[in-house]
Amino acid sequence: MVYGFFAIIIGKLFFPTGDDLTSLMLSAATFGVGFLVRPVGGVLIGIYSDRYGRKGALSLTIILMGIGTAMIGLAPTYEQAGMLAPCIIVFARLLQGISAGGEMGAATAYLTEQAPEGKKAYYSSWIQTSIGFAVLLGACFGTGITLGLSPEEVESWGWRIPFLFGILIGPIGYFIRRNLHESPVFEESSDLTETPLRDVLRDYPWQAVASFSMIVLWTVCIYVILFYMPTYSVKVLKLPQSASFIAAMVGGGVITFCSPITGWVSDKIGRKYLLVGASAAMLLLAWPMFNMIASAPSLYTLCVFQAVFGVLIAVYTGPILAALSETFPAKVLSTGLSLAYNLAVMTFGGFASLILTWLISVTGTVTAPAFYVMIAAAFSLMGVLLGYRQPGRR
Repeated sequence: MVYGFFAIIIGKLFFPTGDDLTSLMLSAATFGVGFLVRPVGGVLIGIYSDRYGRKGALSLTIILMGIGTAMIGLAPTYEQAGMLAPCIIVFARLLQGISAGGEMGAATAYLTEQAPEGKKAYYSSWIQTSIGFAVLLGACFGTGITLGLSPEEVESWGWRIPFLFGILIGPIGYFIRRNLHESPVFEESSDLTETPLRDVLRDYPWQAVASFSMIVLWTVCIYVILFYMPTYSVKVLKLPQSASFIAAMVGGGVITFCSPITGWVSDKIGRKYLLVGASAAMLLLAWPMFNMIASAPSLYTLCVFQAVFGVLIAVYTGPILAALSETFPAKVLSTGLSLAYNLAVMTFGGFASLILTWLISVTGTVTAPAFYVMIAAAFSLMGVLLGYRQPGRR
């Protein structure tokens, strides 16, 4: 997440080309590299989770993420190490991609299997809450760094601070995860399979397709509305970096607060109504909202933009993991969810920054990201209707 926030600076320091746009696109492409290996990490760690347990899979993912984060935070720049510098960044993103690929499936399986009856969405919504809090925390770091340091200091060493802070989270998270109790559903399961990936592809292909479709809007919202917006605010709207971080704090704060609420509501009234309503609302509001900030760029309009989409993202993502967990049986839950999630993230999320940067530069249309969001919303709306076509699902 922090990489996306500081993509402009990372591009200048590790991919110097003499042209700011080219450097930014190389930085965005490297951000996307991590997503190419996400399906690999998702499948391998998902299989491990379904065969040997959620606890071990979660311990592995945080080790890999800690190593990748440390490598970026401590990496020498191109000026200091030449071609070795971008190679380190690319390798670190690969480790982060493998880790993130396996995290979502194992974490969702663990939380939904631990949840008491009638609280599955509330429990799993805390995954999205943690994403919102990560955005909030990263934006707080970005705001403090850009307001408290000179531009030269930020570029020299200030951008490393959130990465170095992230290193500290690794050992703490590993200690917590190693001391968890294994999921009771997994421990008591009597039909574990030796071939979870084959079983998903053979027995649950439509469930995987529906899950993939539903996840598309989620990943586009995260990687366009939250991660790409600081870059868009500076390079396209010409706002100060601090303004983009303050607005991101608003969006992250709204998601952090609202996600558990929408998860709780989903347990009461069902998933379908929230998923359909939020995806339809984003389809209708994407262009007006992007047009608003493009025609009147300011901290105020950017904060309104982030607040509105923060609510809609929370309404959509609060119940989505519970909905997805009800699609696959426990024996292939982690693998099936990881496969659908990471294919969607790789296809629509990882290279979103690169695609949108290119689209804006080629078309000259600053509202181009709106159409990307609208396509994703329409796609996921159809996915929700497909996933809930069975009688009795709500």
